[in-house]
This record gives sequence, C-alpha cells and structure tokens, in this order.
Amino acid sequence: MLPTLKFYRICLSLLMATLVFSTAGAQKFIHPGIDQTSADLEYMKKQVLKGEQPWNDAFDRLKTKTDLNFKVIPHAHVMRGPYGKPNIGGDDLSKGANMAYNCALLWYITNDKSYAGKAIEIINAWSPVVWDFDYNDAKLLAGWTGYLFCNAAEILKYSNAGWQAKDQEAFTNMLTTVYYPLLRYYYPQANGNWDGAIIHSILAIGVYTDNREMFSNAVDHFLYGNVNGSLLKYIYPSGQCQESTRDQGHVQLGLGEFAGAARIAYTQGVDLFSVANNRLALGYEYTARFVTGEKPYCYGVISERAKDVRDDYEYVYRHYTSKGIDMPYTKIAAEQVRPKADRSILTAFRAPSVVAPKNIPAPLASKIAFPAEALDKPMTNIPANAIIVNPGESIQDALDKASRTKGFVLAKAGLHTLPATLKFPSNVTLCGEGVSTMLFLDPNSGARDAIVNADSFLHDVTIQNLVIEGSIKSDPGTDPNTNRSFRSAGNRGGIIFRANREGDMKNICFINVSVLNCTFNGVMISGATGVNVFNCNFTENGSTVIPGPRLQHNLLLSHCSKVTIKDSRLDTSPYGSGIALVSCKNVEVVSNEIARNGYYGIDMQESANVTVKGNLIENNDRSGIMLEFLSKGNQAVEISDNIIHYNNGFGIESYATAQVKAGVNTLTGNLGTKQSLISEEKKIIMQ
Repeated sequence: MLPTLKFYRICLSLLMATLVFSTAGAQKFIHPGIDQTSADLEYMKKQVLKGEQPWNDAFDRLKTKTDLNFKVIPHAHVMRGPYGKPNIGGDDLSKGANMAYNCALLWYITNDKSYAGKAIEIINAWSPVVWDFDYNDAKLLAGWTGYLFCNAAEILKYSNAGWQAKDQEAFTNMLTTVYYPLLRYYYPQANGNWDGAIIHSILAIGVYTDNREMFSNAVDHFLYGNVNGSLLKYIYPSGQCQESTRDQGHVQLGLGEFAGAARIAYTQGVDLFSVANNRLALGYEYTARFVTGEKPYCYGVISERAKDVRDDYEYVYRHYTSKGIDMPYTKIAAEQVRPKADRSILTAFRAPSVVAPKNIPAPLASKIAFPAEALDKPMTNIPANAIIVNPGESIQDALDKASRTKGFVLAKAGLHTLPATLKFPSNVTLCGEGVSTMLFLDPNSGARDAIVNADSFLHDVTIQNLVIEGSIKSDPGTDPNTNRSFRSAGNRGGIIFRANREGDMKNICFINVSVLNCTFNGVMISGATGVNVFNCNFTENGSTVIPGPRLQHNLLLSHCSKVTIKDSRLDTSPYGSGIALVSCKNVEVVSNEIARNGYYGIDMQESANVTVKGNLIENNDRSGIMLEFLSKGNQAVEISDNIIHYNNGFGIESYATAQVKAGVNTLTGNLGTKQSLISEEKKIIMQ
C-alpha cells in the first residue's frame, strides 16, 4: 500500500471519518454499550413493568423458554464443520451464549438474582476451559457467539449482579486469547455472512475490553474490507445481496450480522446505518420484498430456497423508522415474526428521542446502469435472413458464412459449448436470445480465450444479448463463491481482440453482453477505433493468472480511440480494475456502475481526452479513479457528476495529469480526509 494511503488510513481510524462518524476516536466507550445503553435498558425495563406491548408478551415468551436448569457443558476444543458436521461443542457453546444473554436481560428486568447467577455460571464455566476452535466453521461459530457473551457480560458487569472481578478477568482473558486471535484476520474469501459475524463480535469485544483500536479496525473492515468483507461488498447498489443467488437463509443471516455490527457502533455514537444513503436499509428492503412474496430484479437467478422469514428485522425496522425512513417490506417481515419473537423485541427499541423524525421515502435502488446485462428475453428485430444456430451446432461455421454477406447470426437459447476459440470475422453481428444463451469454451479445448479476432483488421462487428461464461463450469450452482474467478485454477479469457497498429480494427460494438468469471481479462481490445460498450455486464474477471494480478481486468482497452462505455456494469474484478485505459484517446465513460473491484475502479495510463461522467464508483479496493503517470502522463481528463464513495483509497487520485478537471462530484467516505489527491508530481505507482 502506498505510504500516503497508510497515513490516511491512520487518520481514518483515529478520527472516524467525519462524514461517516459522529464520535472522535479518542472518546471513551459508553458502558453498558453493546446492543443497548443504560438508557435503552431502563426504557425496556420500564415498558415491561408497565405491561406495554410488544414488550410484555416478548418478556413472557423469553421467561417461559429460559430454563434455569440448563446444563452448562464447556469444551476445551470446539469443533464445527460445514453444516454442523462434525459438531463437538458447537451447539453447547451456541446454546450457552444465547442462554447467558437471555438470563442477563431477565436479571436486568426482574432483579431476580437466579437469572444473574445462571448467566454468571455459564460465562464462568466457559472462560477458563475453552482453548480453541477448529474445522470449517471455526471463525463463523466464534463470530456467532462472541457478541452474545459480550452482551451478557456487559449487562452483568454494570448492574451489580455479583459477578466477581477475578471471573471478569477470566472472561476478558478468554475473549483476548481465544476469540480475538481467531477472528482478527477476518475471512472475506468466504460468503459475506462470515465477515458480518466476525465484525459483529470484534466490535463487541472492543467495547467490552475498552480497546478503541480493535473497535476502529472492525469499523474500517465494515466499510472497506476486500472480497466479500464489507457492507458495500455484501449489498449491491440495487439492494441485491452477495448471497441472493444462494439462499435466503444465508442472506438474512448476513444482513442480520452487518446490522448487529452497525447496532453496536451506533450505541457508541458511530453511525454505520446511514452509510451509502442507507445501503443496509436497501438490502433489507430488497430481501424482505422477496421473502414476503414479490420478486425483485436479480443478477443471476434469485434463490427460492430457505425463504422463511428469520427473526432479523425488528431492530432494523425500529431504527430506520425512528429516523423517519419508510421501510414497508421490512415492516411486513417484522410483523410476521413478531408474535413468536422475544429477545429481538425487548432489545429493539432505543430510549425515545426528543427529535421528531423526518418523513423519508423508502430506499431506492440505484438507477445508474441498472439493469445492465444480457436481456431476460429474446430481441424482436431479428433479420429474416439471420443464420440460426442451435446449441450443439457450429457458431464458427455460421460466423464464417455470415461474414461473406455482412450477415447476422442468432445463437438460440441454451448452452453453446465451444470446442475451440471462436475466431470472429468482420462484417458480422452475433446475437443471442438473452441470459438464456450462454457461450462456454470447453476447458478440454486447451485454449484460453472464448473469442478472438480472425485477423488484425477486424471491422464492423457487433456482439449482442448473450452470456460468455468464463468459469471452468458452465453451471454456476447455488453458491456464489463456487465459480468465482479467483478460486479457479484455469487460465480463461473472454473476448480478446488485438491489432498490430492503432486503428487497424474499426467499429466494434458490444450491446447487452455479459462476460463473467474469466481469470484473464473479461474483454480486452487493443488497437481499435470506434469501440462501443452499451448496457453490458463485465463482472468477476481478472484474477492472479499469468502474467499476474492487477494486469487483467473486467475491461481493458489499449491504444484505442473513439470509445464509448455507457450504462454498463464493471464490477468485482478479484484482482484487477473495473476499467483499465492504456494509451487511449477520445474516450467517454458515462453512467456506469464500477464497484467492488480488487484494484482501482478506473485505472487510466497515458490516455488523452477522456470524460468520466455520471458514474457510480464505489467500494473498490484502491482509489475510485486513478490517473497514473508513467512517461508523459494523462492529458485532458474531465471527471464530473459522479458518485464516488467508500473506496479504499482516494475518490480521485491523479499524478502529473495535464489539464485534469475534477468538476462537481459526490465524494464521501473515501479513505483520506481530503477525498481526492490531485498532484503535479511525476510519481510512478510501485505496486
């Protein structure tokens, strides 16, 4: 990482990013202060004792299910494999953590020492015994249970429950020597519910142990964690979640963990709920809308599995509506669960505020480049003389035939397994029937790229309304992590068109094309004039294959001119950028979503006359836009009307660019208090 960025990361951790947070890093923690403050606890207790609803019924349900004869069974080695196989001590730990929290709440409400005694018994039994966690779900189980134990302990410690100092010390020792060493490195390579849970518990441990640095580190990961590790990696600008194609049980779990983390931060005066125009609320509304009966737009097939409404909505509903934000679908979900819920209701309400809430509409999906991919239906304006290719027939033969008459090839719906790389000729349009038309290069072909140019003078070609799947499997499966390019051992490229001189290739157009999961570049064009990319979805391309990370991207254009990239989605390159421009000129990058990429959102090198306007550029692992200096630098670059936020670098970073104009852009939450760095220094980026 650049020394400059390291400096600003320190500033962020200490100052808590003024546009996002309301608490200075040096401020002492509030105690009790995990899920609830003392004022919140007192309000909860008052409402129960008055018999107010929904508190009273929730209290009765909690009391009924809390068995003071619960047997505590601690384990030195807790082992939980995938889906609970094996499970040695995992259930005992989880049940114990939940029981401890339940008993601590009942103690606070009733002043019945038997509840305090049970909570203390559980914590004291586990603290000196557990040594470690093992197997696949080790981090996940620790993430699920750490914040429960901390909530119980926080209430006991600050309510004269009779918990002895030596036992409090033993509990702190368990948190800092068993839980935290396992959790501290996070695990963003897993699906996002993992890091949501880990962040949740690290925040709780930070509060309980009064460790501000630990707390700030978890906040930093919530905002900027890589792969699947941050809120904006988990919830897309449409509200779709990273696991929406997997199943709704995991989605609701992930949302609940990120919300739980935001809740702890909010207790301490740090507002993560409002990040990215209430992105967490948008994720809840999207998912609640689906599990309660409607079907929102989804990139990929939204999963119908595990649609039962989980008990994860009450607090989120109460938080946002207390701010005046309408949450219609979250309200429906919360109401469905409420008659059976207990602790989630008791802890859902903050002490009443004297500030009247505003009336704010429900959060809306971003309209920038949404949706952008192969269509969900065939086009209707297919020429009568189009050459039809059914799955199993030769697309190559059809292209060669069509090129002789400036023809049109229609690839019908279904899987078209390519036995060899397609060599694309001039004067041809290749069209599919939407997301149901998939081109897939046979991994046994020995070739890398799905499509290349037939000769270096390619001209007048259009590829439209189809999917190119770059994974080594044509079936993406239900787990969104299964076929991601960074997990693939294969070297797989998408569309690679190369000329030997600038301008040798002419008039290349992509419309509603999806290129997904390539380990090499998704789309690479070198030496063309007249390149148009409209409504495309180039996602998950660019891994660590030869020649190495940060050299392949979702879209790489080199030595190209007269380029328009518009209304497209260029997201989630594991190690590359959304768009890389190398020695290009006369380029327009307009109204695109460029998000969650492992390098820069846009990386520009030695290019001229470039306009970047109206884009959403968010949560990339380095700066949102990088204008690099190598030899002469970039020239005449205009950046305006973009939303550039929560990138793990500057919003805009530029070195020795001649005539750079950074107009009116929305720059928030990017690393660094200045948000942008426009430098005249001829500095070459070293890594």
